[in-house]
Amino acid sequence: MQKPTETVGVKTGTAARLAGSRIRQKRLDRGLRQALVAEAVGISASYLNLIEHNRRRIGGKLLGDIARVLEVDPAILMDGVDQQMLDLMKGAAALIGTEVELSRTEELAARYPGWSALIKAQARRIEALQTQVQVLSDRISFDPQLAQSLHEVITAVTAIRSSASILVGPEQLDADWQRRFHENIHNDSLRLAKSSEALVAYLETPDAIAEGAGTAFEQREAYLAQTGFHLAEIEAGAPPERIVAKAELGKAASGLLLDYARQYADDAALMPESRLAEAIRQHGHDPARLAQAMGVPFVVVLRRLATLPKAGGHPPMGLVISDAAGAVTLLKSVPGFAMPRAGGACPLWPVFSAASRPEQPVRLDVALPSQGGNRLRCYAIATTRHAARFDIPPVVESTMLVMPDPADPSGEALPVGVSCRICPRNDCPSRREPAMIGL
Repeated sequence: MQKPTETVGVKTGTAARLAGSRIRQKRLDRGLRQALVAEAVGISASYLNLIEHNRRRIGGKLLGDIARVLEVDPAILMDGVDQQMLDLMKGAAALIGTEVELSRTEELAARYPGWSALIKAQARRIEALQTQVQVLSDRISFDPQLAQSLHEVITAVTAIRSSASILVGPEQLDADWQRRFHENIHNDSLRLAKSSEALVAYLETPDAIAEGAGTAFEQREAYLAQTGFHLAEIEAGAPPERIVAKAELGKAASGLLLDYARQYADDAALMPESRLAEAIRQHGHDPARLAQAMGVPFVVVLRRLATLPKAGGHPPMGLVISDAAGAVTLLKSVPGFAMPRAGGACPLWPVFSAASRPEQPVRLDVALPSQGGNRLRCYAIATTRHAARFDIPPVVESTMLVMPDPADPSGEALPVGVSCRICPRNDCPSRREPAMIGL
């Protein structure tokens, strides 16, 4: 019988600590006895029992052997299913209420990744369509230009009707007055045609919707995700316009990408990649220490850390930027961290709370309500984008860097969620709506 040994390179985060629980669940799902699985992989049943209760770490060949017996991907046992995938699937389940077997969401994602990807894609598409409907609804309800266009159409129609009623009335008009009314009807009809054409053109689908699936923000992020939001050409001195020209995105998304590339170029000039790499070797990935060592604003460090190249051996880091209304204008997700794009995000995230205290850096550990409570280290700061002017409120923007599974947890983590509709924390004082599904 094989002697169990500790493995090298075992992941030590929350996901790895729960690998035993996932092994036990998969074994029970398949109706296999513990002794049978242990014999198949060459260990004792008692040792497998310790593994299943998360009292022994596992990895390497033993993990692969158990995964083979259980007929699952080893990555599913070690890492579990991507939390973003699970959150999107739960969000999709909220559309039909309590009839969904929510407790088996991870099992579905693990066993049928293709169907799970379809659910994820459809959930994203529904979210995008809801955003589009809201955009159009807001235009119809609140847009002053639309109200003015409708007023011009109604005015022209009323004028034509008034002139026509006089012409068909019982009173006989001389030729000169008939000519005048005919001329008024003609001019009003031309004005009506022009106003109608303008109204139809205005009601056409906005660029941000017509340019393809998803919003312009999502199109830009999908493009940046291909390189982990790292723009090597900008690092080498290329102009931002070159990046936009190569991307071949729609008009609205291209404008957003140009804004991102210009900000990227400014940040790279303050913190060149070579100097940043040397500072990280000396001070680690702590934004406060890096900002002090390099003499740059804290927010610049947050943006630069989130764009470090994958090949540099840096830990995965997410990034969120939101405006003063709490709308997410840039989102870089990483394993273990996700946030809804179309509003309704948990208000407890530091990116939102930082907006109430501009220019004050925030460091906070948070815990998600997933199995085991994924822990995240968040650094955030709210900054003023434009100089203050009399009688005009400043434009405030919040930026948050997210580091999953910090190596040095500090104190008790703040419980946060993704969205109230899929959050199981019913006692949360910040809950704005009840969960739409039984959690």
